[in-house]
Amino acid sequence: MIGRITGTLVHKQPPEILIDVGGVGYELQVPMTTLFQLPPLGETVCLVTHFAVREDAHLLYGFATERDRELFRHLIRVSGVGPKLALTILSGMDGDSFARAVQAADVTTLVALPGVGRKTAERLLVEMRDRLSGWLDELGTRSAATGTSASPAARLRDAEEALVSLGYKPAEAARLVAAVDDEQITDSEELIRLALRSTVRG
Repeated sequence: MIGRITGTLVHKQPPEILIDVGGVGYELQVPMTTLFQLPPLGETVCLVTHFAVREDAHLLYGFATERDRELFRHLIRVSGVGPKLALTILSGMDGDSFARAVQAADVTTLVALPGVGRKTAERLLVEMRDRLSGWLDELGTRSAATGTSASPAARLRDAEEALVSLGYKPAEAARLVAAVDDEQITDSEELIRLALRSTVRG
């Protein structure tokens, strides 16, 4: 079992990154919430991991925090939710937002995520409620990590690429991002979240 990776970040292309550890490159899949917290290429990064063995592949998933990994592991235990969908959920909202959606039985927010149908959303609400019982008690003790501001062009490009990685077609991703773009938005993470939320109304 590989539980943690520390090395040099040499490549990142959502949802995959590559970390060099003593000359060995480890490919990891990460949610967007983790991607936004990564350092620039060439710097050292440390992620907690989940190692999955399938008949056709050995896959490594990386997370910025223990809590994100814990939530991922809870999600993949839900019937009909595999690692790919769990990453999509963690990319579309952070753990606190997901916990609030579960507590409020907010089906609308969950079905706005790519790949989450109404039946899956309802199953998530039922099966995750008890598992997240202690999460909301600690919301006030953590603050969301923020990245450095990017240029408008880079911000738009990063947001569009992230939506494509979540399953949207390039033209659709560009349309969603353009519809919510605002000069007051300084980072691509917020832009992505607004674009995903807009699908509820679209």
